[in-house]
Amino acid sequence: MEFKAKAQFTRVSPQKARLVLDLIKGKRVEDALSTLQFTKKRIAPAIFQLVRSAVENANYLSGEKGLDVDVDQLYVKTAIANDGPRMKRIRPAPMGRAYRYQRRIAHLEVVLAEKGRQDGAGMATVVGEEEAAAPKKAAGKKKARSVGAKKKSAGRKKTAGAR
Repeated sequence: MEFKAKAQFTRVSPQKARLVLDLIKGKRVEDALSTLQFTKKRIAPAIFQLVRSAVENANYLSGEKGLDVDVDQLYVKTAIANDGPRMKRIRPAPMGRAYRYQRRIAHLEVVLAEKGRQDGAGMATVVGEEEAAAPKKAAGKKKARSVGAKKKSAGRKKTAGAR
């Protein structure tokens, strides 16, 4: 079972957010939270709240749907920072000109999953389906190359500094 949390329109560039998200990918939730607490980036507290929100989503769904979720076994499966809309701004420049620049916005998404537990969907395959799904290859038909094409490329000489 996967548990998601999203934070949209966060005022940070996605590149800077990915630096922090890469620190916690694949880690257990406890390790990820402690890493985020001691990271000296401006986005780290927002990502800390996002991971805690995903843990609370797991707790809530385990109570509502009657799922057996062990919070100690949760790990950060994916952590993504996508581009959001950009705000176009203008900075004054010399001689009455103006320079345009963009303020970037990120959409953050964290997905937690339980370690050791895998869903059985898509695991069972029937042997007959594999053979039917494989594309059939043409039996022994090869395209013949023309001999003239080879001679043309071999007969051409390259001259340096001819002009």
